[in-house]
Amino acid sequence: MARDRRAPRRDVAVPTPFTEARDEFFQHIMQCGVIGADPADQKEWFDATMTYLEGRFPELRENDIRELRSLGERFAQPPKRAEVAAV
Repeated sequence: MARDRRAPRRDVAVPTPFTEARDEFFQHIMQCGVIGADPADQKEWFDATMTYLEGRFPELRENDIRELRSLGERFAQPPKRAEVAAV
C-alpha cells in the first residue's frame, strides 16, 4: 500500500492587531507624502492619523499607539547620510 507523501498542513499565522495597524500606518505614511514634509505639517498629520488608528483598532492599548507613533515618526524622517571615513 502506498504511503501518503503530502507535506503536513501548516497553520496560517494570523497577524496581531498591532501588526495590522503598523502595516496600514506605514502604507499611509508612504502614500500621503508625509516623508520630507514640514515638521509642523507632520505633527498635524500624525495627530489626526493616530486618532483614526485608535478608532480603527480599538483593541490597541495606549502603549501600542505611542509605539506606533514613534515608529512612524522615525520612518518619516529623511535618510541619514553615510559619513565617509577619512583615510
